[in-house]
Amino acid sequence: MGLSWADSYLGQLRALAGDRTLLFIGARSVIRDDDGRILLVKRSDNGQWAFPAGAMELGESIADCAIREVWEESGLTVTDVTLFALFSGPEYIGTNMYGDRYQVFSHAFRVDAWSGDLARVTDETLDARFVAPDEFDALDDRVTRSVPETLAALAEYERGGKVILR
Repeated sequence: MGLSWADSYLGQLRALAGDRTLLFIGARSVIRDDDGRILLVKRSDNGQWAFPAGAMELGESIADCAIREVWEESGLTVTDVTLFALFSGPEYIGTNMYGDRYQVFSHAFRVDAWSGDLARVTDETLDARFVAPDEFDALDDRVTRSVPETLAALAEYERGGKVILR
């Protein structure tokens, strides 16, 4: 189990900063199974389907953040990742469902090696499953906008081999 929100770096910083816009440094991970399906998790905080993702903690590398978030949200153990995109522009400034304002710097990783059995429900997720991209519309709730955006960046990266900067 991870830190509580209040004990996390962002939770502590938010308590000090009040309503100022903060920088949110985080990671999201794309995991494909042997059939090419993509892991999506149904987040417990907003009920939306997304990639395993979350904020980096002090003393942690961004790759370790990605690995930790996958484990916390799916129970899978990641052993190899490749950075393929960074989403950080002004279009990533917004207010979350709690009324807190952030500019998000989200590092997108492709998971190249993983093991374990998928935990469908965790402290942070209501469900988790591998889904074919053409089946996203059949999910019972919304898929976050980051999912198609991230998959498009991954396809672009895999065609050209250059990290995508947005």
